[in-house]
Amino acid sequence: MLVHPKQLVPGCLITKDVMGKTIYPIIPKNTIINDKHVLVLTKFLIENVEVSDRLNTGIPFSPKELEKEDAYKKENPIDSNDGHSSYSFYDYYINAVEGYKKLFLNWQSGATLDINQVRKLIFPLFDQIDQVGLNLYLLHQYSSKKDYFFHHCISIALISAFLAKKRNFKKEWIQVGLAGLLADSGMAKINRHLFSIERTLTLPEYEEIKKHPTYSYRLVEKVPSLSTGVKLAILQHHERLDGSGYPLGVEKNKIHPYARILAIVDTYHAMTSERIYQKRQSPFKVIEEMIQDQFAKFDHEILQTFIENLTSFSIGTRVQLSNGKKGEIVFIEPNLPTRPMIKLEDNSQIISLKANRNLHIEELLS
Repeated sequence: MLVHPKQLVPGCLITKDVMGKTIYPIIPKNTIINDKHVLVLTKFLIENVEVSDRLNTGIPFSPKELEKEDAYKKENPIDSNDGHSSYSFYDYYINAVEGYKKLFLNWQSGATLDINQVRKLIFPLFDQIDQVGLNLYLLHQYSSKKDYFFHHCISIALISAFLAKKRNFKKEWIQVGLAGLLADSGMAKINRHLFSIERTLTLPEYEEIKKHPTYSYRLVEKVPSLSTGVKLAILQHHERLDGSGYPLGVEKNKIHPYARILAIVDTYHAMTSERIYQKRQSPFKVIEEMIQDQFAKFDHEILQTFIENLTSFSIGTRVQLSNGKKGEIVFIEPNLPTRPMIKLEDNSQIISLKANRNLHIEELLS
């Protein structure tokens, strides 16, 4: 009998090895299922499993009725530290990047957006947001030039959802994360050759790229399970408070709060990532640049929350400075969080980046 993992009950007998990406089964044949097995199957995004039509007690097996995904998530939260899976956050992340790439290629071929597939792709990562900590601010390190775009979409989803939680969007943070994931989905409707250009875009090419928020909006416009806020965030994620953004050039209060979150996260991840036509920049240097624009382009309060959480992770964190030396953050001045005090590894000297303006943190190491 072939069933979805959510239909399993304790006592089900696996009749065929459940395989993942390795040569070893996730759950071997003849395993008697318990609740922990169901959790593992859900984490690994297993679509279906072969089980006996009778439980180990001999009574007939009656599959559970499938519930809506949100209800299942609420009752069965995934704990990345439960000790029952060898998959790390990185494994889940790479799996999501590859999954998004497949969805995107389908959209390029004219397929409609299936929101259930999108949720299935990203929810296992959403469940780990509270546990991954500093990793969220280091997602740019996972990215590659070749697949930057797909890494970017997954990263925007995760960091946006995290930031929404920190802004006390108690029930809406998942919607914000979905907006981040789908904000660039409309790039599927852009001329494909623009993805492989290894130079600065020409003005006509850039104007074509600027159409993607509108295309993204059209892809999600008729999805009933996405709120109006999500759809506006997707349309407005490149708008800026001073009206200098696109596609509509709206400003200030006309920009939805979800879109203000996406604008900050999108800028941060793009500038800290290695791209075909642009080298990545230091997270702290990017933050300094964003602070300069905070009143003109970005929502000041949301940006402050973003910075506070980045710097709160950073006490005790190893860093590499722009002069190549490595050290540990020992103190962060609240009013100048991008220029902390660093204890150097080679001689234990403590230097203040506030006093040494020619130096900056090049990269967070751990």
